[in-house]
Amino acid sequence: MNINHAYPSKYLKAYDLQGRAVTVTIESVAVEELGREREQKPVVYFVGKTKGLPLNKTNMRVIAGLAGPETDDWPGVAFVLYPTQTEMAGETRDCIRIKPLAPAKAARLVPPPVVVPLVPVSDEEVPF
Repeated sequence: MNINHAYPSKYLKAYDLQGRAVTVTIESVAVEELGREREQKPVVYFVGKTKGLPLNKTNMRVIAGLAGPETDDWPGVAFVLYPTQTEMAGETRDCIRIKPLAPAKAARLVPPPVVVPLVPVSDEEVPF
């Protein structure tokens, strides 16, 4: 049995990314009680994904740098989640970090402009 499957979580863990970087788009942000202390923390939920990502200060600052400090403005913002490791309390632990999309990929997420063909009009048809 894989120990990561022994205690399923409704929150995203580094293991869930399976060693890959994943592009996500924010669907919503909620404040939820987390941990033994039942602290109120922001949790980001993504379009088409079931698990939310509880935000630590590092990840929250990265998103705020991309989307601004107001979480109401975050839905629709896309970025990359990637698994890595960090040092915490003298131990190396798996974690998830956030980075902006590569410029070429970010451009692809913006819909192409709508082109309206110009129809020639005679001077007599112009109302002024």
